[in-house]
Amino acid sequence: MKTYLIIILSTIGILFSCKSKHNDIEFKANNELLKSDTVRIANEELEYEIIIIDGGFTSWFNTFARPRGFYSQSYLEIRNQFWVQEWNYRVNRSPQQNSIYDWPINYDSSVNYGYEVNYMLYNYLVYFQLKNKTKLGGFTPRI
Repeated sequence: MKTYLIIILSTIGILFSCKSKHNDIEFKANNELLKSDTVRIANEELEYEIIIIDGGFTSWFNTFARPRGFYSQSYLEIRNQFWVQEWNYRVNRSPQQNSIYDWPINYDSSVNYGYEVNYMLYNYLVYFQLKNKTKLGGFTPRI
């Protein structure tokens, strides 16, 4: 049975704008943008994956993220642990409608998810904090 580690969704106004009519060209362009901003990172061996659907994350990641290997896995795990704990607290505290914290993150610090999963989660959480001008936990996000 496949266990899903994380599903992170952010409100995407790409397909749902205030316009009542969409022409085919706009819809196709928006659909391609949505596909390009969906990132899936899987560790098939552990049966965990991260799915990130957030308009702008791919572009931000390609522009600002430090290269793989820049941070140690333990560095990433420590920050992820603090930030995920605060994220989940806010998910449970805030009403589901109009919240930027839509889904909880199922992150267990006792599980070794591997470098890639921790790296992508870390980068998403940095991106999320910078984009929304918020701070999750005790560490300031930096690029």
